[in-house]
Amino acid sequence: MKKFLILLLLSLTTMSFAPNMEKQNIVVIPIKKEINSTTWNYVKNGFAMADSMHADIIIIHMNTYGGQVVFADSIRTKILNSLIPVHVFIDNNAASAGALISLACDSIYMRTGGTIGATTVVNQTGEAAPDKYQSYMRATMRATAEAQGKDTTIANGDTIITWRRDPKIAEAMVDQSLYVEGVSDTGKLLTFTVNEAIENGYCEGTANSIAEVIKKLGIENFDITNYEPTTYDDIKGFLVNPVLQGLLIMLILGGIYFELQSPGIGFPLIAAIGAAVLYFAPLYIDGLAANWEIALFIVGVILLILEIFVIPGFGVAGILGGIFAFTGLFLSMVNNINFNFKEVETEPLLIAFTTTSLAFFVGIILSLWLTNRFWGRGAFHRLSLESVQNTSEGYVAVDTHSELIGKEGEAATDLRPAGKVMIDGEIYDAMALVGLINKGTKVKVTKQENAQVYVIQNS
Repeated sequence: MKKFLILLLLSLTTMSFAPNMEKQNIVVIPIKKEINSTTWNYVKNGFAMADSMHADIIIIHMNTYGGQVVFADSIRTKILNSLIPVHVFIDNNAASAGALISLACDSIYMRTGGTIGATTVVNQTGEAAPDKYQSYMRATMRATAEAQGKDTTIANGDTIITWRRDPKIAEAMVDQSLYVEGVSDTGKLLTFTVNEAIENGYCEGTANSIAEVIKKLGIENFDITNYEPTTYDDIKGFLVNPVLQGLLIMLILGGIYFELQSPGIGFPLIAAIGAAVLYFAPLYIDGLAANWEIALFIVGVILLILEIFVIPGFGVAGILGGIFAFTGLFLSMVNNINFNFKEVETEPLLIAFTTTSLAFFVGIILSLWLTNRFWGRGAFHRLSLESVQNTSEGYVAVDTHSELIGKEGEAATDLRPAGKVMIDGEIYDAMALVGLINKGTKVKVTKQENAQVYVIQNS
């Protein structure tokens, strides 16, 4: 009898602690602004927090009118591939890109008076984008709805498929020409109210707070951790926008190019260094840009400089420099481990390659065009002095070196074609009139202009 009482007491004690052992860890991630690179950064950080905490559930707290499709698709893919169940609480609006993200979640709860739908792709002016973009969005919405599963039954020999979320309805949220019987009319873009969404399987129920959502999920014992975006998250999200990254790459290339066109260290080099810091810093902090990838970019730039100033023509050094610089910029965007790309998803890989390629091409073309505009007759020609100061009007250049004409000397540096020569123990800026002249070669001064002597090889 005594043993029985002890066992009963132990059993009751274990039961009293059972709820604590079943406590659910819940992470709440906010999406309360336009869907863009910053929002995508929030979601990635929130999911990383959930993984590190071994969270049982993720709840997205949403209120958005939409945003950029590329980032909405990335968030959608993140949710569909998540091993942790993801639910969404639509706190008023889930329009456009917000509807796509919501559709990927395991369950949808909406505040009374909320809406979901209207996912037509539009451009920056608000007009509908060409049909190829609409076609992609229709397929994406349809595929997302299909990912939520279906029930297959056999009745009278016929196979009946019942979708949890009807893909045709998802498609009608994009294309106003589609007709879904009893749901949408042709010519009207589909947007659901709360009751309509519940009736058509696009919402599991109403809720007016995260606490109500948790209650309707049947969870009574839980801990909530809210992901709180920081100022750095906002800055980083802005800097890793592919459009801005492309502009930074163009600024890096343009800065280096224009710096090489002018003597000394000036604004172009400062701009290039600043752009490189803004480009690599957030990627390095996040662990995307490895030391060797940044070093590869720097080596590429050095090789290009050597090709321009030291090695005549455009050969191996120039080609390798371009490849190294491109590869360093490209791989810094990708979450690869050395040259192992197994864990890298196709979409970010394509985005990184496309961004780098376009920025490289446009940067080179734009630099050449600006060079022509600056030194041609374009809109910027007023920035340079065009008036001529004739000697007949009393203008005399300082130290014309006219006394050096006909004298012989030696090339103090390689002249390719510019460089320096030594004449009578003095160093002068010089330009080779014919070909390239190697260091140490005997030269002869044939003329002078603008305090610079022009020489030929003295045979």
